Amino acid sequence: MTPHDFARLLDDHCAALILYARQWCDSPEDIVQEAFLKLVAARRQPENAVAWLFRVVRNAAIDASRQSRRRQRREAAAARPDRWFVEDETNGLTAGAAVNALQTLPLDQREVIVARLWGGLGFEEIAEIAGCSQSTAFRRFSSGVEALRKELNLP
Repeated sequence: MTPHDFARLLDDHCAALILYARQWCDSPEDIVQEAFLKLVAARRQPENAVAWLFRVVRNAAIDASRQSRRRQRREAAAARPDRWFVEDETNGLTAGAAVNALQTLPLDQREVIVARLWGGLGFEEIAEIAGCSQSTAFRRFSSGVEALRKELNLP
């Protein structure tokens, strides 16, 4: 395929391919671009390049749609606050109450508490990630835990 043939193929069919891909996915331009790149990289040029492009675009758009749905399900599941806790109730403390209390904390305290308790990180590691000193990370953790105890009426 000559560069002229490729340019003509692009000019004549790009808009239709984007419209075609839009049926399945939210990023049709990316799908069409990838299809044209696959065409250029193909060792053997297809006999009917237009039909080949439509097939490649269709398959890629459907795959992208499936990936998007899976990602949305994973993100929705991860965003559920009750997923932070294994048990629903521990010593009279419900997961919902703990999550609500955690969300009342300032972000810097919440970040350190989650990194320490759920991430298992040490204060040196937390300090590096948060861009603060170890003593600041420890103070944020201590003050956050104290605020949680007050919020949840714990000793």
